[in-house]
Amino acid sequence: MKNSNNTCWIWRISFYLMGLVILSIGLTLNTKSGLGVSPIISVPFSISNILNLNFATVTFIVYTGFVLLQFIIKGKNRDIKDILQIPFSLMFGILLNFFGGMLDFHPTTMWQSWLLLFGAIIGTAVGVSMLISMKLISNPADALAQAVGDLFKKDLGFGKNVLDITCVFITCTIGLVLSRKIIGIGIGTLICMIAVGRVIAVFNKIFKEGMLRLAGLQAVNFDNDIKDII
Repeated sequence: MKNSNNTCWIWRISFYLMGLVILSIGLTLNTKSGLGVSPIISVPFSISNILNLNFATVTFIVYTGFVLLQFIIKGKNRDIKDILQIPFSLMFGILLNFFGGMLDFHPTTMWQSWLLLFGAIIGTAVGVSMLISMKLISNPADALAQAVGDLFKKDLGFGKNVLDITCVFITCTIGLVLSRKIIGIGIGTLICMIAVGRVIAVFNKIFKEGMLRLAGLQAVNFDNDIKDII
């Protein structure tokens, strides 16, 4: 039996909000592992650590910068709806602050660090998949990656690679200039770059059709959206 339009929207918004929460948890765990954070959040992570600022606040500022960069890159093709990514960034920052306080622990052994990294990869992948699949307000990082890909007449995957490498370079530069050491970049950074896309693929294989059906969305083009970031 087909869901009513109202029921579909309830499912769609619920999945979207769940994705936002799960992504926030995943990125929070990422910062706790001590093995290196994912490229996108490495910039706010390094700045917040070096300057002793609130990580969530710096993340909000960086993500707002991502939105502004999108407007510059898109030029005449900019969409006023992209401005909604700023309140998204605010909510995202609030959640990072909340879970950062709730999950206030640090690993004391290597196996604990790897366990946190594993949880971070799972949470990040599931959160990203749910956010993208519901096609509502884009995560500023994903939207900027798409804008970069479009700029070079390439796909989202290319844009994500460019953005990841750029963020790692910026993070290393900030660390070396301000503290004479690299902060936030490690083996975990490389693993996240490789593993998150693979976990997204597995999650989609198991859950995607059910989520899209409940949300009243078509699977057409969704496969391509996800393949682009793997």
